[in-house]
Amino acid sequence: MPLMPSHRIASGARALSAARLRVLGVDPAVAGITGYGIVEFDGARPSLIRFGSVKFPARATFAARLREIHQLIAQLVEEFSPDAVAVESVFAALNVKTALRLAEMRGVVLLAAAQARIPAHSYSPREVKSSVAGFGNASKQQMQQMVSSLLGLAAYPEPPDAADALAVAMCHAHALRARERLAVSLPSLPRRSSARAVALVARHAD
Repeated sequence: MPLMPSHRIASGARALSAARLRVLGVDPAVAGITGYGIVEFDGARPSLIRFGSVKFPARATFAARLREIHQLIAQLVEEFSPDAVAVESVFAALNVKTALRLAEMRGVVLLAAAQARIPAHSYSPREVKSSVAGFGNASKQQMQQMVSSLLGLAAYPEPPDAADALAVAMCHAHALRARERLAVSLPSLPRRSSARAVALVARHAD
């Protein structure tokens, strides 16, 4: 199935130094648009690698959607060699049927990452919004604006689902950097406080 038009700034896999981090973010959807985005971080500075989205025709079966999303993520992982895959978790307010189908959609994303031996991490919509926009109730337009600003883009990433995927990638990078900074400071903390701090950060980062 052809992909919707996407912006591509750099392509191909390349060796990353210890200071670099490349993350593939995915915003899965059951019936709407699934967005994806790849961001590379040189220290704390993010740069855009690629983003895009997939929208299926209304007549597409759910099995076909699962197959195409798995193939897409596997293709992106093979081409860009991300260090991690970050995916938005199931929104708790969804009805049971939609939540189950979204969990299955997330499952094929996680499977593609596992098959490539790449660690995968999940973040709630509120976590992503808080990390990127500074508050958990940010609108889609506000998320587009913040993602555009952080990546130094001349225009908002379109569609909004692709911007959300880029935000998921940045959320993971922020969580990982916070975890690394915390690990450096742990020797100066009491053992019990250190263990509690690591557990709190790990809960959000994994």
